[in-house]
Amino acid sequence: MHIAIITAGGAGMFCGACMHDNTWAKALRKAGAEVTLIPTYTPIRVDEEDMSVERVFLGGINVYLDQQSKLWRKLPRWMTTWLDHPAVIKLATSFGVTNDARKLGELTLAMLDGELGPARRQIEELAEFIGRDLKPDVVCFSNALLSGTVRLIRSHFSGPIYCTLQGDDVFIDSLPDPYRQACIRSMSERVREFDGIVVHSEFYRDHMSQMLSVPPELFEILPLGIDLTGHDGQVDKPESDSLTVGYFGRICPEKGLHQLIEAVLKLPCHGPRVKLVAGGYLGTRDARYFDEVSRAGKALGDRFTYVGSPPDRESKVELLKSFDIFSLPTTYREPKGISVLEALANGVPVVQPAHGAFVEMLSATEGGLLFEPGDPIDLATRIDELTHDRDRRIELARKGQMAVRTRFSSEVMAATTLAIFANEPPNRRLSRVTDRVGVETS
Repeated sequence: MHIAIITAGGAGMFCGACMHDNTWAKALRKAGAEVTLIPTYTPIRVDEEDMSVERVFLGGINVYLDQQSKLWRKLPRWMTTWLDHPAVIKLATSFGVTNDARKLGELTLAMLDGELGPARRQIEELAEFIGRDLKPDVVCFSNALLSGTVRLIRSHFSGPIYCTLQGDDVFIDSLPDPYRQACIRSMSERVREFDGIVVHSEFYRDHMSQMLSVPPELFEILPLGIDLTGHDGQVDKPESDSLTVGYFGRICPEKGLHQLIEAVLKLPCHGPRVKLVAGGYLGTRDARYFDEVSRAGKALGDRFTYVGSPPDRESKVELLKSFDIFSLPTTYREPKGISVLEALANGVPVVQPAHGAFVEMLSATEGGLLFEPGDPIDLATRIDELTHDRDRRIELARKGQMAVRTRFSSEVMAATTLAIFANEPPNRRLSRVTDRVGVETS
């Protein structure tokens, strides 16, 4: 089976969706499938071997200029394609990207317009590449924000087309109205053209089904999977006078580092001396937020350290292994939570907000505790429970580590994917059932 995965680059930052798509592609290849990972907008940035093709489709610079200028759209493509070169895009994104919600809203709507919008020429190039050059058995998009390309792709490709939803709502909800509502209406219309929608939790299936007014029967649930290579942290770490509470995720308000600092500040003074170590990507957009977080962290003195973004996978794993307790207290309802699985894989118990995918994840792994979302006092209480109960930490760590290995490995994810794609797509199945019911009732 040849699977084409169309992913969206993270504009030079480590992006959880990109990294998951890359791991997904690698696992599927290992399972015997032929996989082409196609980056759009920008090249992807990952902390492991990059599995994507070198060419970037729907290059972000040209997409932006096409949307901004009618004159630019009239230029021959041979005059503009140089801006789609990965090196040029990487250079441009190194200076930062816009976070103006109004401009992002306009650009998102333009992309959702697809064949009717300003990026038609570039979409046609992607469609021809898939239908004429690749000729895969299955196409899968990494988000619904790319769904404007589906109609043109169908004019060149007759096989099933799926879409993975893994955080589309977080971006859409960041847009001001009327852009937010307009994007939801457009996405609702466009995603119905997919043969199936893949999500990683029942929570996200139900949430996106309601948000986009799409039948839940159109969804397939694919559990997250991580590459377990190197994730071999020790469960029963030697006792120590101090314990490290760890954070690993993008440094931004949505991920909740400020809540974790506040929670550690609220811990009782007695008992083990708790340190807080944070790691993760910090972009220019969130520099002001990090300054605020750093000022709050000064109250912890040398007990708070930000170690930056690990340069490679090995450094990331070593950071996770150094934690005694892990928490990523997101302020939004997280649809994935890969870093939580990575912490559990290294024998680190977790403390997570009781919302989003975390509820299902901890129910499946039994590797941690839940706290009331947005309540740093309750977060502090849960952390305090674990700092004073070594046996409990070890019990949670052991269960979590075992569950990740048996239920959330990249091998399990690849096998489930192949089973999903080998079956009749949900949309076609629903259409067949609907047609049969119509005949029986006529």
